[in-house]
Amino acid sequence: AWDRTRRPLLEEPLWPDWQVLRDKEPYPAVPHKRLLRTRRASTLAEIGAWELRDPRLAALLAGYALAHGVDPATAPASAAVLPYMEHAFGTWYVRGGIRELARVVYERCLARRVEFVFGAEITRVLVEDGRAAGVELADGTVAEADFVVGAEPWRLGGLVAGTPYGPGAVAPQPEDRFPGRMVVCLALRGARDPGAAHRTVVHSADPEGELDLFRHGTPPGLPTVRVDRPDDPALRPDDAHESMVLTATVPAATRYDWGAPGVADAFAERMITAAERAVPGLRERILWREVRTPLDTARETGATGGAVPPPALAAPRGALHPANTTAIPGLFAVGSWSHPGGGLPHAGMSGALVSGLIVEGPDFRGSQ
Repeated sequence: AWDRTRRPLLEEPLWPDWQVLRDKEPYPAVPHKRLLRTRRASTLAEIGAWELRDPRLAALLAGYALAHGVDPATAPASAAVLPYMEHAFGTWYVRGGIRELARVVYERCLARRVEFVFGAEITRVLVEDGRAAGVELADGTVAEADFVVGAEPWRLGGLVAGTPYGPGAVAPQPEDRFPGRMVVCLALRGARDPGAAHRTVVHSADPEGELDLFRHGTPPGLPTVRVDRPDDPALRPDDAHESMVLTATVPAATRYDWGAPGVADAFAERMITAAERAVPGLRERILWREVRTPLDTARETGATGGAVPPPALAAPRGALHPANTTAIPGLFAVGSWSHPGGGLPHAGMSGALVSGLIVEGPDFRGSQ
């Protein structure tokens, strides 16, 4: 599946005939006898049940889909590439956290004479002679440009005259069809255990009930919780303290009222209870905590309901995102809501693809 999807779903701009990615399942499933019929696993959950045949391994596999905001019961079998990528290429952590990565990128841009304008609302993309020619700000200021790159493809339709995605293209879909994330940041007394794992996933004791977050928009009573406790001095005042981050996949704020009194704190308590299975005595060590719901994500990113997009996945039950090119020459879309989808590696690749399209032109097919 990785060999079949690596280039079209990660390393190349979205194919013009993208329908072949949607219509075909690239996972080479093993045939199984099921109810007197020969069947092949078509979902990630079926791979776990039919090919792994161990509930613990099946939970591990399903956890990758859940972490990316995808229902393992309906995720295509090709979603097996998600754990494969981690197994094959590993994971990485930036000391100081993602904010440090943003700082380094910002300073590198400044060194290359990039100008940043913060807090400036774009109200219109200028089009001249059928080509993107700049942007207009809310205060009437006009910034001319040879190319315009937008990070929110669902907003482009309201910024340009005409349709940014032509007939037959993958059009932006409602963002809140995907779930969001609940994050609990913990400040802890006591030193970090030297042997502690950087990341631990505490699986739900009710995996079937947890999937109601996709079906009915209800937060799980027993959530799967990712526990991150990096050994990073930049995240703690001294070695007598520890920072920890808990993350769970939850319904977007348009499907569930995260602003209702007590709701966020009650769910945070459930997350802490789950995390204590991996970190005994956790609750007694808490000095303070910060709870972040999909409402915070919506306020800071503009994503409807605070939803978080998954990476691109092939097959009829997969998820394809709008192409980086649009129907308007010179106007491009980049970021998690564009091809090749969500997650920092995929979002970073979207930037690399747009750079290639700008520098080398529309025939750019990714690095060779």
